[in-house]
Amino acid sequence: MNIIYPSDTFSLASCAATVGFFDGVHAGHRFLINELKEIATKQGLKTVVFTFANHPRKVIDPDFKPELLTTLSEKLIQLDSTGIDTCIVLDFCAEMAELSAYDFLKSILSEKYNVKTLLVGHDHRFGHNRTDGFPEYKQYGDSLGINVIQASRFSTSDIPDISSSEIRLALQRGDIITANRILTYRYSFVGRVMNGFKIGRTIGFPTANLYCEDLEKIILPFGVYAVQVYWNNNAYKGMMNIGTRPTLNNGFHTSMEVHIIDFDEDIYNQNIKVEFIQKIRDEKKFDGLDELIEQLRKDKQFVIEMN
Repeated sequence: MNIIYPSDTFSLASCAATVGFFDGVHAGHRFLINELKEIATKQGLKTVVFTFANHPRKVIDPDFKPELLTTLSEKLIQLDSTGIDTCIVLDFCAEMAELSAYDFLKSILSEKYNVKTLLVGHDHRFGHNRTDGFPEYKQYGDSLGINVIQASRFSTSDIPDISSSEIRLALQRGDIITANRILTYRYSFVGRVMNGFKIGRTIGFPTANLYCEDLEKIILPFGVYAVQVYWNNNAYKGMMNIGTRPTLNNGFHTSMEVHIIDFDEDIYNQNIKVEFIQKIRDEKKFDGLDELIEQLRKDKQFVIEMN
């Protein structure tokens, strides 16, 4: 997949394209992109996905704090996995926010990037204040030589609403299995290993204390999770606690710490990737370290026996 930024010098052949923020690049997005690929093949065009480096709502509402499923780099990796030819990363700015749908189609898609077919998500709106809808997009496209097509709606029998918002809701209630099913892959984040209190090693469960460097990523609710940890191109089973460690009287400080099973490496100040598999249990305060250790043993056994 070629990646083009606004500052790049490029020459783009006639293409079939779709536009969106594509947070998560989930099952619905993949359905849309597959439809785009089918259309492009029939028309002999290259496939292009337009996305944005920043969340458009942040420009319109400076107080808005995104809760992202994917960082830009993660999103580009997932888009690459769909088999598209090119991804164009736009910077959403105040000037772009003022563009009408017609102006966006004309000055950006048609004149700058040579779009000949535009596939619009079944409920997607764009342009200033998003006042226009598909009938207007179709009319504008006809006048500009762009064939505008409305995508099919995608849903499944068990998940009628497939969207980034639905994934966020699932993650926020700790339903990792549902979130991963809609995503089509495991939700993850990259964290830097920081110095902690080092209490875990004294009870037989050393942990890596993590700091998520992208503050716009969703952090899961308090609890203990079965995870897969990636470091130095190797994968390890692990269990992760997110919370205030009430048994250890950690106060109100929220920590994210992962016990990596069968692992004994010095990874301080290094980044590791954590993929979430499922929530094991809620965080709770135990009556002393012995009870905590016994529960941690059960948690570890549960993770080891998982497929």
